[in-house]
Amino acid sequence: MDIAHCYLEGNADAVEFCPHNSYHNVFAASTYTLQEGGQPSRHGSVSLFDIDAETGRLDMVYNVETSGIFDIKWNPGGGHVSPCLAQADADGYLTIQMLQGNGVGGAYLKQMTSEKISDSMCLYLDWNPSETSITVGLSDGSVSIVSLCESKLEVQQEWKAHDFELWTTSFDIHQPNLVYTGSDDCKFSCWDLRDSPSNLVFQSSKVHKMGVCCIEKSPHDPNSLLTGSYDEYLRVWDLRFISKPVNETSISLGGGVWRVKHHPFIQGLVLAACMHNGFAIVAIKGDKAEVLETYKKHDSLAYGADWQRGEANQEGGGTSKPVVATCSFYDKLVRVWRPENDICLAL
Repeated sequence: MDIAHCYLEGNADAVEFCPHNSYHNVFAASTYTLQEGGQPSRHGSVSLFDIDAETGRLDMVYNVETSGIFDIKWNPGGGHVSPCLAQADADGYLTIQMLQGNGVGGAYLKQMTSEKISDSMCLYLDWNPSETSITVGLSDGSVSIVSLCESKLEVQQEWKAHDFELWTTSFDIHQPNLVYTGSDDCKFSCWDLRDSPSNLVFQSSKVHKMGVCCIEKSPHDPNSLLTGSYDEYLRVWDLRFISKPVNETSISLGGGVWRVKHHPFIQGLVLAACMHNGFAIVAIKGDKAEVLETYKKHDSLAYGADWQRGEANQEGGGTSKPVVATCSFYDKLVRVWRPENDICLAL
């Protein structure tokens, strides 16, 4: 059920709804455009949108040109910290921008800090639950742990974690001393930050047949974790038995699984960006995984996807179906939509 759409100036690669109260109507979209030639350059942008899903109104309220961006993430929003958007830049910078304005048509971003953390490209980032540090995946296979204190960024640890591009890294939201990494070398790893250099807790190198694109810990089950891979499989892992995934809950989505997002309130409901095969909503229940619905109204690589937060999207709260934002790369398209089916009944 389409709500609204918008075309961007550059190649769209990430969308993120703001998780903070009073700003659930705001989402950010980023772009990455490579200008090839003798001296290639990478350009990008960040746009803020104000969405009213009930009326179908979608307004771009802010846009700023940047270097090419590979990933963006809002800080989690659990405490009293202001909404901040972190961006992983192709020129090796990590940039933090603070959301300003009233959140209804007047929102904008004000740069808080920006630091060059590597000569390699920053490919992915994730905040720790306390919003005091960020893990960044780098194009040379390294992972960097960057602290944020009084609006200053400082690299605390950095180590060579993989042989090729490190496409994804994330904190364990239940044990923030643990960081997961995934790479083009097909390896999925876990590191303990309490050691310096960080200790390798485990590494899976024989399960993923192609590069590991995304890693998402379940916010509802401390033992459950998802990985997505170029080999088109979404895999469910039980962290108590990490030698192999729960095979019954590994499912082929027909395209490289670039991003996965757990629904913030509804356990077992997952949104996946499947590159060449659009977007999928997946139900994970016990030892079974099932595609509930697909969305294929993008004409290019499906890269960015996120659920809207807010009371209307909570399980049992409100009468409307969840709201989703997605984006695709070469057609520069952002879409906001709702599932056609009553997906909650399938869980």
